[in-house]
Amino acid sequence: QVELVDYGGGLVQPGGSLRLSCEYSGSIFNIGDMGWYRQFPGKERELVASITSGGSTDYADSVKGRFTISRDTYRNTMYLHMNSLRPEDTAVYYCNAEGAYPYLGMVYWGKGTLVTVSS
Repeated sequence: QVELVDYGGGLVQPGGSLRLSCEYSGSIFNIGDMGWYRQFPGKERELVASITSGGSTDYADSVKGRFTISRDTYRNTMYLHMNSLRPEDTAVYYCNAEGAYPYLGMVYWGKGTLVTVSS
């Protein structure tokens, strides 16, 4: 069974930086595409950034040029480097992963880590 553990959130000043991490259990071959989502109070989760098993990335317009998603496949870890943080980035950030064969169709979530951008 795949387990995701996301962490690295905290309090940061506007303009500051944070790195979020997501570690996953099991074989690296169990995981396909991955991504980071965030959720504001009373809102649906929204995709922040995604990365395929081949390393292709995509970003929400609101974070382009400021956030960088990456993965270290052999350490079973995905990262989100966040720069030039703004108060409106404050949210709970969730690690997400899709299963690869033989776990096609499975979706996994971390528990979430809170990022607060405030002076």
